[in-house]
Amino acid sequence: MKVARFRAITLAADVVLLTISFLIMAWIKPSGLKSYVPSHSLFFIILVVIWIIVSLINGKMHRGKIINFTSLVYRVISSNIIALSVTALLMYTFRDYEYSRTVVLGTALLTTIFELFAGSVFVAYKKASAHEYGDFSRSYRQRKPTERELVRQTNGKNHCNGSAFVAGHELVESIKRECGSEMSDAVIRMAGDRLSGSTAVLSTTTLFNIRNLPCDRYDYLINLHRINDIKNINEFLDSINRKLEMNGSFLVCVETKDQRKARILKKYPPVLNYIYYSFDFIIKRVLPKLKFTRPLYTFLTGGNSAVISRAEALGRICRAGFKIGQESFIGNLLCIESVKYRDPIPVNENIYGPMIALPRIGKGGFIVKVYKLRTMHPYSEYIQDYVYNMHKLQNGGKFMNDFRVTSWGAICRRVWLDELPMLINLFKGNMKLVGVRPLSRQYFDLYGKELRNRRVKYKPGLIPPFYADLPEDLDEIQSSELRYLDSYDRRPFLTDFRYFWKSTWNILFGNVRSN
Repeated sequence: MKVARFRAITLAADVVLLTISFLIMAWIKPSGLKSYVPSHSLFFIILVVIWIIVSLINGKMHRGKIINFTSLVYRVISSNIIALSVTALLMYTFRDYEYSRTVVLGTALLTTIFELFAGSVFVAYKKASAHEYGDFSRSYRQRKPTERELVRQTNGKNHCNGSAFVAGHELVESIKRECGSEMSDAVIRMAGDRLSGSTAVLSTTTLFNIRNLPCDRYDYLINLHRINDIKNINEFLDSINRKLEMNGSFLVCVETKDQRKARILKKYPPVLNYIYYSFDFIIKRVLPKLKFTRPLYTFLTGGNSAVISRAEALGRICRAGFKIGQESFIGNLLCIESVKYRDPIPVNENIYGPMIALPRIGKGGFIVKVYKLRTMHPYSEYIQDYVYNMHKLQNGGKFMNDFRVTSWGAICRRVWLDELPMLINLFKGNMKLVGVRPLSRQYFDLYGKELRNRRVKYKPGLIPPFYADLPEDLDEIQSSELRYLDSYDRRPFLTDFRYFWKSTWNILFGNVRSN
């Protein structure tokens, strides 16, 4: 009863804030309320409906989801951006371009400011009150592992630490002079007996210093300068690859986006730290992702101190022909040791684009480009094997603790927004409405030989049998797909009709979500 009343109050308050924001934006326009309220009423009604739906799904209006200022900012901003994006997508779909951008964007922005203010008051009040222990422990159990916890779980799994090894005095001293004794000791521990006379230690961001190393090949290269300051990371890593012998090792450092956020929030006092971080987020994370704003980002920053997620750093290294050996947090940096095992893969220039074409196995075993909205950090596709080896699969067949998925991407998956571009595949004819899920090569190879041979005889589908049968592990997923294919061979139309409506029921009323 209390939860229902809380939702009703917050829902009503949000509608009031939306209405006030809409009226303010319409009032400040030259034509005033009399002109903009009637002409924009349909937009406002659609925005309210979508705003409430997304807020409920994303937990903005659910007691227990917002427990501190960080979760408040995340829930409010992410929900509002998704709601506005869905509304804009509907307008674009129906070719309705007559609405004022000032009113549309201003309403969402002003409401967000009002919500953050009201939410801050609410969080401050709750923090001043005693929390129930049961609520806290449930929240703790449900939270995702932190970046540091994930690295501790994976450290050294792919590559055993070297045996006891006393590095040369000159090598140790050169590392100490550059980054201190803590980093020096940690690097020696990570590298172990793989250090040799054919080891080079650098602290550089330029290709010139890599290409002009005195030897043609090395067994181990260490770069102590964080890759965030390297302007052309891919070309830099490719040059490292060419300087290493096959099975040679490479150690590099990065400040991840989570480390950067923690550093900024700790550096500045409360409230000011989030204001500074908001501007940093826009300049360092939004501007470089959009083609038309990228020159502005370069002008403001010079390309230095780029924000790089852990997934992107690992993905860039793997694309350059390396296998991840181990990871370790040392001070305020993440150190990654990798091993060369092939030549670099050519770079996709649209790696930051909002829509991606994923290579998936289609009918006849041919590769099909499946279109989706990007929900993962850039370069995540290059570390699929690494994530599987580290974390295996969770119930439902997805990767456990998949740190490649962005916060915005998780929300898009919950409301199925990322699946919309797959309609392109439906119209092109290389997918059908209901059918087995299109799989990557790595995931496809996890299946049994019998099912692999049968799968390639059919077009993959937008709605897989998973959402009808709700299997929990890989064996159950394979059994579910075999049952579907057996039934499809007997009655194709009736099978797809039955699976479509059963899946739709589970999605709408069974609280089944894509993750």
